[in-house]
Amino acid sequence: MSFLTHSEADRREMLAAVGVSSVRELYGDIPASLILDDPLPLPDPLSEWEATSLVSGHAARNAELVCFAGAGIYDHHVPAAADHVLRRSEFYTAYTPYQPEVSQGTLQSIYEFQTMVCELTGLDVANASIYDGATATAEAVLMALSVTRRRKIILAGHLHPHYRQVVKTYTQGLDVSLVDVGAGESGTVEEGALEATDATACVVVQSPNALGLIEELSPLAERIHDAGALLVCAVADPVSLALIRPPGEQGADVVAGEGQPFGNTPNFGGPVVGLFAAREKFIRKMPGRIVGATEDTEGRRGYVLTLQTREQQIRRERATSNICTNQGLNALAATLHLAMLGREGLRQVAETSVQNAHYAAARILELDGFELLYPETPFVREFAVRTPEDPRTILSRGLERGLLAGVRLGRFPDLETPEGLLLAFTEKRTRAEIDLLVDVLAGR
Repeated sequence: MSFLTHSEADRREMLAAVGVSSVRELYGDIPASLILDDPLPLPDPLSEWEATSLVSGHAARNAELVCFAGAGIYDHHVPAAADHVLRRSEFYTAYTPYQPEVSQGTLQSIYEFQTMVCELTGLDVANASIYDGATATAEAVLMALSVTRRRKIILAGHLHPHYRQVVKTYTQGLDVSLVDVGAGESGTVEEGALEATDATACVVVQSPNALGLIEELSPLAERIHDAGALLVCAVADPVSLALIRPPGEQGADVVAGEGQPFGNTPNFGGPVVGLFAAREKFIRKMPGRIVGATEDTEGRRGYVLTLQTREQQIRRERATSNICTNQGLNALAATLHLAMLGREGLRQVAETSVQNAHYAAARILELDGFELLYPETPFVREFAVRTPEDPRTILSRGLERGLLAGVRLGRFPDLETPEGLLLAFTEKRTRAEIDLLVDVLAGR
């Protein structure tokens, strides 16, 4: 029962119990300019038909643009069947599956999600319920601090700026040293620049990095492990894992990734789903929820939340993690999409994206004044270009032609790159659309 539903006498008694005489006095610490004395200026209520008409009119103003923007969120085709299953009421309305006897469908979907994440990353165990790639990376850092009992974190150059900022937010107030190491002339990590010591808990490297460049993890992993630290690989483009050697096979101890390209369309930035996988020996330190397979007393296969309780996540400074909200619906979207693609389908998506990107790069290099920011370094399906004019002019020109013509590098000062554009390509982009992008870049 709310405070306002009590009688006037009861309200006065409750206010007196906390030592104030009025509700306004109770809120005395809030500046007067922020307190609303008059009713909210809301319009009159609408009927269902009127409300639907109003909202439909607003929705009709949205533009369908051809998307060459990426930077961690990618425009992939999601089969209609995946969305159909996702919207079944038993999934769509489900929350955390604490009671396995009534949650077998949800638990099985999470179990399958974990299995797919392990196969993609080349690691032993995976979890669910992480918000996104940035928070997954921050959770990996916290796990490394707990595992190693060390206090130094190294963040490699061209780690996605959002990931870097979230790591800094998560570790703010902790007795932790964050060390930023810039990228080398190739746009990737220089092996000699990562001086892991006996004080280092982990080194965070992104591959492909924020500019789409492939990092060689194996030589880094050897040096990092020699110092007793962990290698955390952040993956903003998980589709690339269908083509390049999985981070786990290259020595990564933890993979923290973004699952948005799987089943989760770009929705103004979210909601999305984080990927988190690690070596089995770290399973007791992993955040989020872990679903295991078991058998009941009659030998039937069943699924349960295992190894840790919810209370493990809500013990303040003594918690393994404070991730509690369930991202199961977004994880289910990823699971459905991956299941419908299969191994070969995912590889075809990745290959087509790479082919489109490299076709575009070749066409763009034919234009006067355009050049790749890192021409000698392999990239997957995203690359950065210098532009002979202000990128904002190009982006405006693109909007007039129905294109999102990339992401302006100047939005990410942490990357310390020259001004230009970051361009991303998926299997949805046609040759005609790419040729139109080239025309927009050239001002034709």
